[in-house]
Amino acid sequence: MPKKSSTHDLERFQKIISISRDLASTLDLDILLKRIICAAVELTGAEAASILLYDERMAQLNFQVATNFDPKMRGLEVPVESSIAGWIVTNRSPIIINDTQNDERHFGKISQAIGLTTQSLLGVPLIAKDKVSGVLEAINKQGGEFTDEDQESLMALGSHAAIAIENSRLFQQYDLIAEFVHELRTPLASLRTATHLLTHPKVTDERRAEISESIENEAIRLANMSSDFLNIARLESGRNQLNMGQFEVHALLQSVADLTESLARQKELQFELEIEAGLPTISGDRDKLHQALVNLLSNAIKYNKPGGRVLLKADSAPGGVHLLVSDTGIGIPEKYIWQLFGKFFRVPGSEKHAQGTGLGLSIVKRIVESHGGKISVESESGRGSTFKIFLPESSI
Repeated sequence: MPKKSSTHDLERFQKIISISRDLASTLDLDILLKRIICAAVELTGAEAASILLYDERMAQLNFQVATNFDPKMRGLEVPVESSIAGWIVTNRSPIIINDTQNDERHFGKISQAIGLTTQSLLGVPLIAKDKVSGVLEAINKQGGEFTDEDQESLMALGSHAAIAIENSRLFQQYDLIAEFVHELRTPLASLRTATHLLTHPKVTDERRAEISESIENEAIRLANMSSDFLNIARLESGRNQLNMGQFEVHALLQSVADLTESLARQKELQFELEIEAGLPTISGDRDKLHQALVNLLSNAIKYNKPGGRVLLKADSAPGGVHLLVSDTGIGIPEKYIWQLFGKFFRVPGSEKHAQGTGLGLSIVKRIVESHGGKISVESESGRGSTFKIFLPESSI
């Protein structure tokens, strides 16, 4: 009998080592978190698992991912002072609760986030370099109660997971900051040159006015870049909680059209709004979806041609709804399509038509995906572009 137990322990240890190697093989935070929760379910025999990440500087705990996950709940703030996960963070200790519903620390919105009633829970802190980065929870033990062995296994997984998460976050932050600093160089160089020219005694008043306008434009560009950078940083960190509500598709698109139609007319563009009758009410973050559509329409207007056309459309689709933004503008060469949603990417030559930060489409993609949706693009150089957003039934 002891020999069987020893063999079982060895197999469990080997499984944890194998999992830790798998975790160390990626720096993509989303992929990493999914691997961790799948491993947690496998090791503990739980029905589900979830991860909450802790921001020590802000003293905030945010729901991040679960095996049965509603993406709209990503970023949900969980109270540190009155939740089980908060207790784990504060005490830096694991906990087993076999009757969660009668525990006063139980935070009900987590059950909503994972789409599962929590009956029992095993939670462990994620600690790396003596710093708590979050909480890993196994939910609803199948065929019994969570054991000390389950806790030991999850603690071992948690120690490897915490290091992998910390490495991923550091890489993500470094990568984003490095890109941002790189993009700052061009406007800063323009500002430096312009201010130097302003001090030159031989510069005419007319030229001085042009330089002043150039400085203003670069300052606006820097302000927009900073704002977009903060938006994408919040979206990528998972701390950007969606403000969910119910609203009509027609009302959303009409609001977007009211805001952008006059801009289209100023550029002598034909603006069209088509909304299929009887579309369902959407459950989502209205402001963020509004932001995404305005962003797409602004691009459709900026990169269009005089006398061109811009279309904003909504219709039903199998399992959801489609939102479409189409234009007859300069289009995108096929070889650049795959890069289009990358941070700071701008199609070569597009700066001749309009200034931009190269973050807008990346922000749009993040907003759409946070609603469980997808975005695609079809374009032909010189003939225009069509961006199509699909929102599934889970967000309707």
